[in-house]
Amino acid sequence: MSTGSTVERAFAAALFTADDDLDTGASLLAADPGADAELALRGREFVRRCWERGWQPADVIRMVVRELSSEHVGLAARLVRAETGRYEALPPRWAEQIAVLPADEPPRQDRFSAATTTLELYRLLVRLPAIEAVGPVPGESLTAPVAGEPRVLARIRALLAKAEATGYPPEAEALSAKAQELMARHSVDEAVLASRTRAEDAPGARRVGVDAPYETAKAVLLDAVASANRCRSVWNSAFGFSTVVGFEPDLDAVEVLYTSLLVQASAAMTRAEAEQRAAGRKRTKTFRQSFLAAYAHRIGERLSAVAEEVVGERGEVLPVLAARDVAVAGRAEEMFPETVTARMRGVSDEAGWVEGAAAAARARVPGS
Repeated sequence: MSTGSTVERAFAAALFTADDDLDTGASLLAADPGADAELALRGREFVRRCWERGWQPADVIRMVVRELSSEHVGLAARLVRAETGRYEALPPRWAEQIAVLPADEPPRQDRFSAATTTLELYRLLVRLPAIEAVGPVPGESLTAPVAGEPRVLARIRALLAKAEATGYPPEAEALSAKAQELMARHSVDEAVLASRTRAEDAPGARRVGVDAPYETAKAVLLDAVASANRCRSVWNSAFGFSTVVGFEPDLDAVEVLYTSLLVQASAAMTRAEAEQRAAGRKRTKTFRQSFLAAYAHRIGERLSAVAEEVVGERGEVLPVLAARDVAVAGRAEEMFPETVTARMRGVSDEAGWVEGAAAAARARVPGS
């Protein structure tokens, strides 16, 4: 029996039939050590097909984490590394996603268990549907990559890291204010430069993970940050991410600021729960959901106010920014012609709402 026929028979039993006979498929593979190389090659092919259907490395790993076990995650990471290693150049931000893949060695499993793990992962990969592409895949024509990130973004990251690390609120507020000033000025300067040079600048898209628990409230927070930074955000609850559409400087600002505010919100919620318990009141899931919902709502108001103030200082750029807003809206509608408004449920705890709003008022929003 040839190697190829063993793999194909295993796949026919476990992947491409309604019965999903994993035991039969795993038994076939376990009995034929000569099938291992072909099995690994087919796994890399399945990963490649995921990319061709719009998925990126971080998206694939996120789905494996959500649906399967650590053994599957480790195998998926190894397949991603093997497939991306074939290419001299990778699309923007792919190297960052690959760098944070779990450094996992193959677990010690008997051949049947290892084959079962492999087939379960492959079954997930082949069934991932096509999603909206947010960039090219390896092997396609790529624009010349920029070496490193813009210096101003590196400064912003450093300022926000210091703001989150310091235990002295006035210092944190000063650092965050400087970071937001750099964000806003960089975004406006990039828009003006593109307009003056008639650069072929177009909106892009980026996926941001929105993880459980309380993913609805987190998606609302991300949407608030995106809106304040002249971007559009569309949440895919089934796959655990939001797609943010906007121009590159604004996408950078959204990602950095959302991450920082999420850290602050989580810390504030933990403190609020501790205070509630100390007062003899038991906090619940509803408290946390209400807390984060209020936090997102209030932060959105604060961010919008800051953004309007920054733009107001340079009224001459309004036509340029308006044109970019139209371009972003058009790109978002092209990518997502059909969207629905999600209703946030579980927001019924008054104490959670009050505490969340108060925490948002105290949050270190840059520029406020």
